[in-house]
Amino acid sequence: MIWTFLSRNLALLTVVCAVAAYLYPPAFLIFKDLFLWLFALTMFALGVVLDPDEAKMALGKPKMIVLGLCTQYTVMPILGFMAASMMLLLNQPPALALGFIIVACAPGAMASNVVTYLAGGAVAFSIAMTLVATMLSPLITPLLVELLGGAILEIPFGAMMWTIVWSVVLPLLLGMFLRRYLGGWQERAEDVAPGIAALSIVIICGYAVAANHDRIADVSIWLFLLVVVLNGLGYLLGWAAATMFRFDQAHRLTLSIEVGMQNAGLGVALALQHFAPETALPGALFAVWCILTAAAMTRVLSRKSTMVSAI
Repeated sequence: MIWTFLSRNLALLTVVCAVAAYLYPPAFLIFKDLFLWLFALTMFALGVVLDPDEAKMALGKPKMIVLGLCTQYTVMPILGFMAASMMLLLNQPPALALGFIIVACAPGAMASNVVTYLAGGAVAFSIAMTLVATMLSPLITPLLVELLGGAILEIPFGAMMWTIVWSVVLPLLLGMFLRRYLGGWQERAEDVAPGIAALSIVIICGYAVAANHDRIADVSIWLFLLVVVLNGLGYLLGWAAATMFRFDQAHRLTLSIEVGMQNAGLGVALALQHFAPETALPGALFAVWCILTAAAMTRVLSRKSTMVSAI
């Protein structure tokens, strides 16, 4: 099925479309007025596939959720601020620097739930964190961006908050509401929804690359290196924090994934909507890279799991 193919090959498709968008921008520039609607579609799809029973089970451990969210909303924003500061020290455009802060302050994504499942992590915990982080994002994400990036560029706090409400929270709630009435169509919806979300993210990232076609060739290698470091430190510090909290291995792995994998689609959408196009470039690159590293992680861990079960 085409939708299954899309969801299982997100990393490959993201890279292919990013290259295609760079080579032929017009193919993706047609989505200029649609990228926010596409992102809203990903959140609607997430609402459809969220299992209320799994979320309730995980929400029954509020201490773990609070510790996870505190880690998610501190570690990556601080790392994003450090990356932005480095960009400014290297005399890179302020818009590019702000892009790191925006993507670092946008936690929670369907991709992390899928990766957690494939890697053998605590799926219910991942779903609960995504759900709660999404509900908090209209307030916390603009607040963090303003706090950390206000000195770089003027931040439209109210406009960003409203964008997150209508493109993130409302579609998510609508998807969760619709799920209750799908009946026999539920299984079919759960097969299709991840593919729709994957396709939307691929198009959004492709549009961000196309919109920055003339700037990519002039971008410093530091931008790419900082994206790699930001993602890697997110995974590492997420694991370290979970170890400090004395989480079991499955929950350590899950928190590592939740912290290291930001909602880059949201970061790109916010950057494109409220700032200059180049502000979305760090988020677009981060989306491509974190999906690649997550795919590699799940493949390695699934192989280890297979070897252990064989023994």
